[in-house]
Amino acid sequence: MSSVVDPTTEHDVPRSAADGPQLRTILLTDLVESTALVEQLGDGPAAELFREHDRLVVELQQQWRGRLIDRSDGLLLLFERAIDGLGFALDYNRGLLAIGASRKVTLQARTGLHVGEVLSWRNSDVAVSLGAKPLEVEGLAKPFAARLMTLARPGQILLSAVAEPLAHRAARELGERGEQLLWKSYGRWCFKGIPEAQEIYEVGEAGIAPLRAPKSTAKSWRDIPFWRRPAALGAELLLVAGLATGTWFLTRPQPAIAFGERDWVVVGDLRNLTGDKLLDDSLQQAFRISLEQSRFVNVLSDLKSRDTLALMQRKPGTALDRAIASEIALRDGARAVILPTVSEVGGRVRVSAEVIDPHTQTTVYAESADGTGAASTLDSIDTVTAALRGKLGEALESVEKTSEPLPQVATNNLDALRAYALGQRAYFKGDYADAAALYQRATSQDQQFAMAWLGQGRALYAQLGMTAASSPLRRAQALRNRLPPREAMYLDGWAAELEAPATALEKWRLMAKLYPDSVPANVNTAIRLMKTGYWKDELPFAERGTAPQSELIGFSFDLLGRGLMALGDTDKAAYAFDRAVAGGFRDSQERRAEIAAIRRKFSAARRLLEPLSKTEPDTHLEQMTFAVDEAQWQDAQHAAASALQFIGADGRYALAARFAQASVDGLAGDVALARQRNAAVASASLRNLAANETAADADEAIGVALSSALLGLQWGDREQAQQVLSSIEGNQHAQTPRLSELATVVRAEMLRLDGQSQEAIKLLMPLLTGNESYQTHRVLMEAYATAGETAAAVKQAEWLQGHRGLAYAETIGYHCRQSWNVATNTLAWLRGAELLTKLDEKAEARKMLAGFDLRWPPERLPDYLRARREAVLAASRAGGV
Repeated sequence: MSSVVDPTTEHDVPRSAADGPQLRTILLTDLVESTALVEQLGDGPAAELFREHDRLVVELQQQWRGRLIDRSDGLLLLFERAIDGLGFALDYNRGLLAIGASRKVTLQARTGLHVGEVLSWRNSDVAVSLGAKPLEVEGLAKPFAARLMTLARPGQILLSAVAEPLAHRAARELGERGEQLLWKSYGRWCFKGIPEAQEIYEVGEAGIAPLRAPKSTAKSWRDIPFWRRPAALGAELLLVAGLATGTWFLTRPQPAIAFGERDWVVVGDLRNLTGDKLLDDSLQQAFRISLEQSRFVNVLSDLKSRDTLALMQRKPGTALDRAIASEIALRDGARAVILPTVSEVGGRVRVSAEVIDPHTQTTVYAESADGTGAASTLDSIDTVTAALRGKLGEALESVEKTSEPLPQVATNNLDALRAYALGQRAYFKGDYADAAALYQRATSQDQQFAMAWLGQGRALYAQLGMTAASSPLRRAQALRNRLPPREAMYLDGWAAELEAPATALEKWRLMAKLYPDSVPANVNTAIRLMKTGYWKDELPFAERGTAPQSELIGFSFDLLGRGLMALGDTDKAAYAFDRAVAGGFRDSQERRAEIAAIRRKFSAARRLLEPLSKTEPDTHLEQMTFAVDEAQWQDAQHAAASALQFIGADGRYALAARFAQASVDGLAGDVALARQRNAAVASASLRNLAANETAADADEAIGVALSSALLGLQWGDREQAQQVLSSIEGNQHAQTPRLSELATVVRAEMLRLDGQSQEAIKLLMPLLTGNESYQTHRVLMEAYATAGETAAAVKQAEWLQGHRGLAYAETIGYHCRQSWNVATNTLAWLRGAELLTKLDEKAEARKMLAGFDLRWPPERLPDYLRARREAVLAASRAGGV
């Protein structure tokens, strides 16, 4: 009696006991041009190749639990599950490429995979001895799988509509590779001998699978509606030919994804299929560096991607695969996802990348390049990114103009590149010490790695200030020709901050013009405009930094809020600071407190500062300012002492705190102590200036020194002011617009005190551009008053009263003048009242004095201010109104 066998077991079952056909996965393969291969290699080498092929088949058959039914130029296998058949097919294609590469030939197979009912039985021993196969398989599933196999292109795996969903759902069982498989549908096809049209699919790996629709044959053809068939199309084409010709001249073909200039892409995590862990971080970073050279394509920063990942409530370190990267792209407004892969195919290292439509997660384009050994990967990356840029619509001329080879603009040392990549990761996490150490490791492995020197400078600046950053930044400057164009411009901005701050704004603005979506370019331009006092000009650059794709969105909202606060729009400023805090920029909590104080809600302001008081040094200076704003003099002096204790004598903000302390002492009425402390601040500032070789630190030292000179002039300290002016004369660091203005204001105040008020006014008037500093108007008010132009002086007092936001927002000398500015804002009400009495406008004087009393109640005033107030009150009542 003949028997039937379950192909997954070795036990014979009598045929009469069989339950009928069994549902199985059937896989058919065919080696492409195997006969020509024998002729090319010769009999001996070809025989060895086929022996190695057979060893591969046996190994994979055991690994994927398959049952080999037939073998000649192709294979017929049965599997229990579709995913096992797919796993075999994927590994088989990889194995063929490796076997062929070792012999410098191309070895590929066509593959068809289907799930259906089959009937199998075991031939008798006699039949087998006469040449029959041990196991026979029949059923409609077999010829259908054969049709798929015949239709497939070389290296292509085609699946039926039955097999595809079964394999797709189980793809994660293949591990990371399964998550990155490419799946494509080619619609419905007709097969000879099969009554109904069938939908077919392709599945494969980037760089290996053709990912192209198969060609129709005599036995298989696309199921096309009648109206799209050649006979019908001929007539239709005649009708539309004229329209098509005209339209061609009016339109140009668009890429398959609607990508435009300056659109954004998300770069997913590199899939490393080589097993070499060194390539994980190094090639991911290299791919970014190469792609970011484009001025056409904007690459979402890794920091922004990770921030969005956190908003998605995903764990840190979650891989940016096809699905996750697509979700990030949709959330952040990116047009496409790019998934890079490095794999080993036939003994060669292949770098490939797919462009993914995030809406459908389908592959739109794929590019690959092969090389020998890991060292070839950098050249391959350049080839692939250049091709992708062209596919996305960038002009070839632009690609060639803006692309420099990775070994030239980065490094050819993969260890150094990996250290740099880890440094970038640490920097964006805020671990500046770790970042600096990793960048240093990168430069120790390649002394010519300019980007690592630049990174080291940024990390040291964030941690310790410009003096610490100067050495690596200068090393980067010496290697400027080894930077990509954008990073070279970025370095130019830092170099200007370091050596020629008067030109820094020009450098940052130029970079922002050429790279309008560069967040660092826009943010640094906004910072420099803010320091210069160009608040209106600062707003558009800060706004650009608040784009959804910005990695510095919180900081950019903070800059936007500071500009709005300086311009007096507290409602919009408050909203911007709320967005900044929500975006993770913790310092904006201080600015929220300032908005509350500007609105004179001091209890709320202090509550907002409370969570920061133990960690942030400048919160103590804020507390001091709030106390001054309420005329709580003892509280202000106590806060000044606390600030100095917290900051330390040599802290970054020590000079600012000591200046603020001196101004508070003077306001409280202790002029002798205030003069002593202010003189010490001026001397310390000049010593710091002499010791500092970096512009950024010198900039702040000069700002504090000039502020001390101006404050001292209120008490007649002309010698101190002259010493400061002499010390900074000719110093290039004093040539920035804001410091140059401040020096002019000091000279004007000296002229006024010398009785030359009209000369002082002439000196000050050109400064009134709409961007002038707060104290410029105070000195101009006093110059007008001394010159007898009282009405003009009152106008200046009213200006000071109306710019309370600017009093809080100014940044000169580490924000040292905030408390003085805020006091000036209130004193302008008293000064205005004094001036109005001279104009005999007594009712207006009393109204202005009431405004002063509202801000600083009489019972809180020190003696000298109480005396001034009483004199104004008496003068405004004289004669009765």
